[in-house]
Parts: sequence; structure tokens; C-alpha cells
Amino acid sequence: MSEDRKNHPLSPRDYEILKDVVRTYIFTGEPVSSRSLAKRPRHELSAASIRNIMADLEDCGYLMQPHTSAGRVPTHAGYHLYIDALMPTRGVPDRERRYIDENLLEAPSDGEQLMGAVTSLLTELSHQIAIVVTPALGDTVLRSVDFVQLSGARVLCVLVSASGFVDNKVIETLRPLPREELVTISNYLTENFAGLNLRQIRDRLLEMMAEERAQVDQLLASAITLAQEALGTEGEPEVLVQGTSTVLIQPELSDIERVRKLMGTFSDKAKLVRMLGQLMQGSGVRVIIGEESDLTSDLDFSLVATTYGSPERPLGSLGIFGPSRMEYQRIVPLVSYLGEALSQALETTLGEGRGS
Repeated sequence: MSEDRKNHPLSPRDYEILKDVVRTYIFTGEPVSSRSLAKRPRHELSAASIRNIMADLEDCGYLMQPHTSAGRVPTHAGYHLYIDALMPTRGVPDRERRYIDENLLEAPSDGEQLMGAVTSLLTELSHQIAIVVTPALGDTVLRSVDFVQLSGARVLCVLVSASGFVDNKVIETLRPLPREELVTISNYLTENFAGLNLRQIRDRLLEMMAEERAQVDQLLASAITLAQEALGTEGEPEVLVQGTSTVLIQPELSDIERVRKLMGTFSDKAKLVRMLGQLMQGSGVRVIIGEESDLTSDLDFSLVATTYGSPERPLGSLGIFGPSRMEYQRIVPLVSYLGEALSQALETTLGEGRGS
């Protein structure tokens, strides 16, 4: 960008041309020429005048020319300026709102069913790839703990959160525990720890270990030992991905190498969760485009994502992943509304879980 253009604000006409280039490229997927824009009466400019404006926008870093003889396409900065300042404000249509509400708010569901439903809705309504990161167990409130006897000294622990998420873990005990003892321990832990998250439970366990009663009460000692094994880790969030086939028809994935890159993006779920966790700091919808993240750079894709849960304590994130020329005017409010709807649905489920 030249120094002159850095210090020279864009004119209303510059903004109109940039907005038209972005919207045309999103629709066609082809570089936009000055000649094609000059044919639109609303600009009242010659092709030469529009070409000069587009050259200035290129100097500013908002447009780029893929080939010498081709038209221009938006850069990451151009997309962001369009999203932040030029994109017409649009909410989710009433019909889509009702459809989302019917699937998330009115149907009785537990947390895992809600995660699956919102993943399907994201793909169905966006025609892009949906990504949903489920809550880690340590971020959820416990509803119940159940221990099931396996062979030898192995015990299956089933943890159910208040919002319906289930986590299973096999643990080794010092001695085989009879079924009756496991049932008693399960009931004791559920009665004493339901309604707390794992961090609060660990603090309470430390207090109990310091009490003299735990040193003389064999059943309580066994309960504390099992609880430490079962509840001693945060648990890893899972990532749900759906709709990869929907973007394979896009021209951005016309060669097999890019298809391989797309599939490779989702092969390491743990890495995907980490990257999403790093990106999703704060509240509101975030738009990450191309080289702004390792997640989007290889394919020159975009991620439109938001967190769900409460602003003070987000539980996870959800978003739409697809080619950078996605229809942001429709996608951004869709992601925002689905994040709010999922938060409300989980809060409803959480309230029911606390009351049970």
C-alpha cells in the first residue's frame, strides 16, 4: 500500500465499488472486471474510471489481481471491510428462526442430542461445513455418577452432566469391588456432588481426604478413591464435523490436492479443537479468513464461528467453514442465532437437570 493511499480515506464511491466487487465475486466465483461493473447503471461511471478506482483499492490492499489480464478479487482485508462496514444488516428470516427453534428449543433433548441437531442445522441452512466443539467435562455440572463392575478389579464409570453429556471411563481399583458396594458409592457421590463442576468436586475431595472420618470409614475411603480416579481429569472436548461433501462441488475444490487438504484438516480432531480454542476468545461472532489462521490458510477458506454457553462461562464453539467467498450476509447472522439458540436450549436442559 502506498503512503498516499494509507493516509487517504476511501470515498463513498470507493466503498460502493468495493462492495459491488465483493458481492459479485461471492456470487460468481470469477474475478470481477471494470467493464462488467460499468454496465450497471447505478455507478454512472465509465469502465476506465472504475478501473482506476479498483487500482486504488488494490493499492490499499482491499483487492488483488490474480492474473495480469484478469479482473480483481477481494483480499482478506477487503472481505473484512465489507463485513464490518459495507454488508447490509440482515437477521435470520422468520421461517428459519421458527425451524431452528422447533429443532433446538421446543423438542426435549439432552446435551448430546442438541449438539447433533445444531451440527445438522448448520450444514443444512448454510450448505457449508459445520463444526461444533462440545463442552469438556470439566466445564459442565455433574448430574450423576454410576460405577459398573467389570472383570477383575476394573470398573466402568459413567458420568452424566446436568445438560445431558455422557462420559465413560474405565478405571482400575486396588481390589475387586462387589456390585452392592459400587451402587452405594454411586449413590453417595451423586447425592453429595450433583450440581457441582469438576473443579468444585476436586476441591471438596481434598477437604474430605483431610478429614479424620475418611481415614477410618472404609466405604468413604473407597468412594474418595474412586471419585479421584473418575473425576480427576477435565475430559477432552469433542469436535463434530458435518457437510464436507457439500463443498466438494465448489470450484475452489476442483483439484484433488485441495480435496486432500480439506480431509486432512479434519483428520486430527485434537489439533482442530486446540486451534478453535485459540481462535475463539471473547464473545460474539468471529470471522477468520485465509492466512489469519493455520486452520483456514492452506485452503484459503473462512471460518465464521461463535461460542455458546454464558458470556462468563462459554461451554464450546460452533461455526461454519467454507470457501472465503461464502455469503457472509446470510452466514454471520445464522451463526449468531444458532449460538444463542443452543445456549438457551442448554440452559433449559441444565435447569431441568438440576431440578431432577
